[in-house]
Amino acid sequence: MSSTDRDVDHALAYPEPPASPLWYRHGAKARPLTPAQQRRNRELLDIAQRTTRPRSPRPTKPQAEAN
Repeated sequence: MSSTDRDVDHALAYPEPPASPLWYRHGAKARPLTPAQQRRNRELLDIAQRTTRPRSPRPTKPQAEAN
């Protein structure tokens, strides 16, 4: 076993450090959505999934080669 193998095994033997305290939210929790809000969100999602957005055309060649 090489020294680098031992270093890797040694590093993996320790658990990950705890998450940063900045990841946790302080204060009041978000209110749950009302049934009317949930219905509206579902309707908007359904419309968004059915409609297609126009895609901007991509140039096939870089500008330097096109000229």
